[in-house]
Amino acid sequence: MKRFKNRDIIDINDFPREELLYILKIAKKFDPVFVKKDRSNYTIAQGKIAALLFFEPSTRTEQSFRSAAQKIGMGTIGFNDPEATSIHKGESFSDTIRIMDAYADVLIIRHPEAFSAKTAADVAQIPVINAGDGPNQHPTQTMLDLYTILKQFGRLDNLKIALVGNQKHYRTMHALSAAMFKFSNNKIYGISPKGLEMPAEFKHANYFDEPIDMRKLNRKLSEIKPDIIYAGRIPKEYMKGDVKKYSYQIDKETLKCLPKSTVIMHPLPRVNEIDPEVDASPAAIYFTQARNGLYVREALLTLILGRI
Repeated sequence: MKRFKNRDIIDINDFPREELLYILKIAKKFDPVFVKKDRSNYTIAQGKIAALLFFEPSTRTEQSFRSAAQKIGMGTIGFNDPEATSIHKGESFSDTIRIMDAYADVLIIRHPEAFSAKTAADVAQIPVINAGDGPNQHPTQTMLDLYTILKQFGRLDNLKIALVGNQKHYRTMHALSAAMFKFSNNKIYGISPKGLEMPAEFKHANYFDEPIDMRKLNRKLSEIKPDIIYAGRIPKEYMKGDVKKYSYQIDKETLKCLPKSTVIMHPLPRVNEIDPEVDASPAAIYFTQARNGLYVREALLTLILGRI
């Protein structure tokens, strides 16, 4: 394996199976499910600074990175409103990165443009973590998704996953599809409205396009019998026109169509694609999924700083 110290986290494809499994192994060291005490250690990275540069809105990613950094002793700086920075005055993206590079030990960047994290990594002297670059990828979300699946099933092989929603623009589905094909015998079914199918570069031999009228979603899921439903909102920020025609909802009727072992994941936020009544079902693990992001991001920061 490559060294993790000072390494950029830009693209899930940069990490072979063995490295992903190692990251998940380290994440368990911070997870109270696997340890008997709070593993927050405020001296692991004491004196280090994480700069969170969020050029678009976020709740889970920003706050879990902020919490993860503080739990290992890091200070945090940054912004979540570019209008309150010199960007509003016309400063370029590259110049902003160069300035923040001087003040921190790691840059955590979310930006609405694809490949912006790679651009930042080419400019910065310190490690860059891609916290979502437009419709392209969100690698740390994918790592926490893998961690959630591993905790739930005890394996990352021999699974059937139904990706439900807009695969064309949904970066978490792009990266999860790419990651699951690093493991053995996984089958992925892309269930989307026609025209919103997965881009070709994220498909592999066991990827099955299932463009359908989303009113027939329950019937399709009953045919597939997936181990995992990975749902996502229709991201209107990357689409033009009325997106209501693409809407769907997973509800109690959907649950009746599924094997009892099926779980439902969602990177959140949700809008109306999962009925809140589903939350009480044992199948609903999306809030646990969000919590797992804290442990994965603690692990990544610790590894990047060379403190483990």
